Amino acid sequence: MGDGNVTLTIAGERREYRRGASFLAIAQEYQKDFADDIVLAVHNNRLRELNKTVDSDGTLEFVTTADKKGKKTYRRSVTLLMQKAVHNLWGGEGVVVRVMHSIGQGYYCELCERGKSEYRKIDQSMIGALRKEMYRLVMADLEIEKHSINTDEAVALFRELGMRDKEKLFRYRRSSRVNVYEIDGYKDYFYGFMVPSTGYLRYYDLTLYEDGFVLLFPHAGEREIAAFEPSGKLFHTMKASREWGRMLNIDTIGALNDAIASGRMQEIVLTQEALFEERIGKLAERVVSSEGKKFIMIAGPSSSGKTTFSHRLSIQLAAKGLHPHPFPLDDYYVDREFCPRDENGNLDFECLEALDVELFNHDMNELLAGKRVSLPNFNFKTGKREYKDRFMQLGEDDVLVIEGIHGLNDRLSYSLPNESKFKIYISALTQLNIDEHNCLPTTDGRLIRRIVRDARTRGTCARETIAMWDSVRRGEEKYIFPFQEGADVMFNSALIYELAVLKIYAEPLLFAIDKDCPEYLEAKRLLKFLDYFLPLPSDGITQNSILREFIGGSCFHV
Repeated sequence: MGDGNVTLTIAGERREYRRGASFLAIAQEYQKDFADDIVLAVHNNRLRELNKTVDSDGTLEFVTTADKKGKKTYRRSVTLLMQKAVHNLWGGEGVVVRVMHSIGQGYYCELCERGKSEYRKIDQSMIGALRKEMYRLVMADLEIEKHSINTDEAVALFRELGMRDKEKLFRYRRSSRVNVYEIDGYKDYFYGFMVPSTGYLRYYDLTLYEDGFVLLFPHAGEREIAAFEPSGKLFHTMKASREWGRMLNIDTIGALNDAIASGRMQEIVLTQEALFEERIGKLAERVVSSEGKKFIMIAGPSSSGKTTFSHRLSIQLAAKGLHPHPFPLDDYYVDREFCPRDENGNLDFECLEALDVELFNHDMNELLAGKRVSLPNFNFKTGKREYKDRFMQLGEDDVLVIEGIHGLNDRLSYSLPNESKFKIYISALTQLNIDEHNCLPTTDGRLIRRIVRDARTRGTCARETIAMWDSVRRGEEKYIFPFQEGADVMFNSALIYELAVLKIYAEPLLFAIDKDCPEYLEAKRLLKFLDYFLPLPSDGITQNSILREFIGGSCFHV
């Protein structure tokens, strides 16, 4: 091989290229082999943007929009496109767009005047104009340029542009360089990579919703935009969470770092916990005032804090005169030999059929009738259900607090009267954003919670937790999220300060992942994310805090 060439192994085949060839040019050769658009490359297990060049031998793989990283890259790029279009249309009037949070297959956004948090009403004609301008920019196939600048320069740039959230964010950044992206003179920072040009961004839509609009994306690996299905309860839960953040003057990571640096955090931690307890108390009042409720069904995705929540709700119910009994659905698993298997032949503990639905309904109806019932315990070591003199009989004030992933699915409790059930959906829906244009994915917060808890309680390393996360997420999409809007109450378990605390526990676990592991890229991404936060010691966090379920020191058996 001459000095001017490099050898790349692509799909098991060795190919020679000119040193300095772009990943984009190589990707275009291979695009015909993929059903979905190639948007990134992985060179020697390092994620690279397509407009970068190859300078060494090694392996090369491609990332398409069907892949998780590719989907995020596509969404990020469309968001920048939308910002540029808003700037072109209304920037002269001082109007900017804020990306508030995910909703369905899109991002909920609001227009506001620069420097103000109040939204500016948008109508159908404005949506039409925005859609038209975005389409024009796509057809122009403008390059998405990337500039690496000094962090101090970035702070000055964002101050000049009026992007105060980003100015705060980078004030605490330890890295000396910041990547800024530009479309035709419009500059912004984004947490992650971009596609090479606007011509890649052909699949999106816009729809009016509530006080703003939703920027809609296709599902991963698809080129059609799915119809927008509003999630009213989820939206209003997120909106209430944002209001709590504003009340504490903490709605972005930069604002949280300001509070940590100024020594305000003890007051904020205590205020957050007081708000949390107040919400659980109001929820308990609602249960008590709803006559005939015997089964409080709690469900939510992984690492939502369901166990601590069920204990704290039980305490509040007891304080209001009821006799609550925490009740895990896990005790109704079928014996392992009868457990269904998934498409890969592995035991599928997530599916409804892994539970003995008939026995659950029989026992619950017997309890509802006032009978004394012998209840099972599932032995996870032997994989069998056992009976060990565990009897229960419900009196007038007794209620079961039932926790499990299928709690909101009426197929689980098909024979129980609807009026006997009170359904609660719980999830960690963070009220923080990275900045005005980068919303903080709630799944990242839950994954970091789980990495910390699994290492502490199960001896599971971060690499193993990350490796199983996609499977966990598929189970949530299938068995939990479709039923969330059917809940009587939606409860947000996220704490505004938690990632600053979790950072201290998670970083060493993530640094332990070897660079040659498939999970290294995700670990590196999470480490970059945690680098935004100033650390916060856990000393002042109460023993009953939901965060204790993950970091340890809880007064509950969790």
